[in-house]
Amino acid sequence: MGVFGAALVFLVGCGSRTVGTATGVEATGAAAEGGATGGAVAAPAWTLSAPIRIDGVRTTDGGRSLVVGAEVPDGPVDVDCVRDLRGALDTVEHGTVYVSVTYESRSQDREAGCTGTRRVEAKVDLGEPLGSRRVMVNSWNVYTPAGATPPALRPCDENGCDPTPPRCTPSSYRQAVDDTDIPKHTNWDERGCDETWLVLDLSTRMGPACGDAGDGCASGSITQRWFYRAEPSGWQAVAMNGEAGCTGIREVLPELPEHLCASLPRLGRG
Repeated sequence: MGVFGAALVFLVGCGSRTVGTATGVEATGAAAEGGATGGAVAAPAWTLSAPIRIDGVRTTDGGRSLVVGAEVPDGPVDVDCVRDLRGALDTVEHGTVYVSVTYESRSQDREAGCTGTRRVEAKVDLGEPLGSRRVMVNSWNVYTPAGATPPALRPCDENGCDPTPPRCTPSSYRQAVDDTDIPKHTNWDERGCDETWLVLDLSTRMGPACGDAGDGCASGSITQRWFYRAEPSGWQAVAMNGEAGCTGIREVLPELPEHLCASLPRLGRG
């Protein structure tokens, strides 16, 4: 990581430093404490801060610049909660572009009303096309062009920046489940797999959490059958069907091999 990235982590982790007051001049001595001025209280200091959250990175200018979306403090229209938003290139090392996004804020001034949030964008000039390199923002959030739809970059998640190649293995199935729009803690049963196609039955528990048998609590599960196609970024969900055999699914996916659907049982509620 670059020098600035390390400094920013230290800054955020150990408390923001004072940059100045709302007038740009630091209050000092008794005036700052309200002693010599008859009890006057200095305006809350502007402090250097990092965004509350990074919520997207995309390329622009033919890949020579980045636009970083960020969540920052916000308040009433007549109150300045954020100033001097900056995006900067830190360094480039080992195939990763390190950038920083900072701003000055009086977000600790609760009385001023800086209690909300808003989305802003900071531009970072790279000087050359990003290419296939990854982007790390503020030494924490990592994005990659691999498997993304330009100009957006793809956030690296628990599966890392490099998706597991679509294979007929448990780890590859897990990634397929994680990338499917279903509730967490869903179980799967593999119903068929080859180098191009994958069939999974995904079961999600429904109803109350029951205790001992016989307590009168009824719960069950809902099972859905998903069909996936192998893509460079991993298994991609392309269809759902709960009918027995190839009924229905071959109308949607005529290229699906018959041996992957011929023996499929009809799904019912568990």
